[in-house]
Amino acid sequence: MATASVRAFDCSPDDVFAVLGDGWLYPAWVVGASRMRAVDPAWPAEGAHLYHSLGAWPVLFDDDTQVVEWDPPRRVRLRAKAGPLGRAVVVIEVKPRGDGCVVRMGEEPVAGIARRLPRFAWAPVLHLRNEETLRRLRFLAEGRRHERDAGDATARPTVPRPAPGRPEPHAAAEVAQATDAAAAARGDDQSHDDRDAPA
Repeated sequence: MATASVRAFDCSPDDVFAVLGDGWLYPAWVVGASRMRAVDPAWPAEGAHLYHSLGAWPVLFDDDTQVVEWDPPRRVRLRAKAGPLGRAVVVIEVKPRGDGCVVRMGEEPVAGIARRLPRFAWAPVLHLRNEETLRRLRFLAEGRRHERDAGDATARPTVPRPAPGRPEPHAAAEVAQATDAAAAARGDDQSHDDRDAPA
């Protein structure tokens, strides 16, 4: 089972993917990521990694997130490691709507503690975390639009279009098995209606 979160953004899908494509911004929008240690030069190519730490000082776990699918301006699939908590698949889907877009995020534990616990034990906390994660992503993506509209320069003016890469087989297999996260990001689970997405 996966959790699903949805939010309307006042920016283009390209603005969202420009933020997602800047690996150094990861701790600015992902709740729980406290610092970046390194970003693969190929990021966001499939198979590229972000090396981050989770937690709050002094209790930090060094881990990484890998891109398994990069399909701007529609979808990104990530396999995230979370220290002793295990691994999760995160799917972010972006659809244009009017002058903005709707961003849906699905997350599914695939290994570790959360995978072994019943859904009621982890889903409410994960859902709240991802609601805040989307709120932070919205601030960054909308900030890009406001800068562009004002004629100001941005850190990354375009969506990255890296050469094709290859995720590690284990990461690709976990993403293929995490069908609930993909369904949640697409909206197949009907737990949230895109029209009711909060801003």
